[in-house]
This record gives sequence, structure tokens and C-alpha cells, in this order.
Amino acid sequence: MRLDKYLKVSRIIKRRSVANDACDAGKVEVNGKIARASYDVKVGDEIKITLGTNVKSYRVLLVTEHALKEDASKMFEQI
Repeated sequence: MRLDKYLKVSRIIKRRSVANDACDAGKVEVNGKIARASYDVKVGDEIKITLGTNVKSYRVLLVTEHALKEDASKMFEQI
């Protein structure tokens, strides 16, 4: 699954367009490298998002095309 779609489906970022813009601006890293929106997310990847002074890191636990609001938090763990 594409990185921008994963961020939206898992509800880490609320809108896919915002996730896409963050990737294009170089604010999203996967496994220590700046990632493009088209990066293929895999289980075990570590995602680091820098928005302003706020830096958050996540580990991918599950990759699914659709997730209910209750299940979205099971797709990742915050590091």
C-alpha cells in the first residue's frame, strides 16, 4: 500500500492530500530515509513524521486497504 494511503487509512494523518503534501515536503521518513508518497509500506517499517516542532514515530503492525475507526489504531504502534 502506498505511504500516503497508509497514513490516511490508519488515521495517523486525517486526509490523504495532507499526507501526500507532507511526503513531498520531505517531512516523512521510513526506516531513517526520506520517503515519497509512492513508497510501498510493509509490516515492520518505522515511520517518522515531523510537522512543525512535533516529531512522532510509528511502527507498522498491519497493512489493510480499509479500516474502521476502532480498528485503525491496531495498524500501528507509537514509538
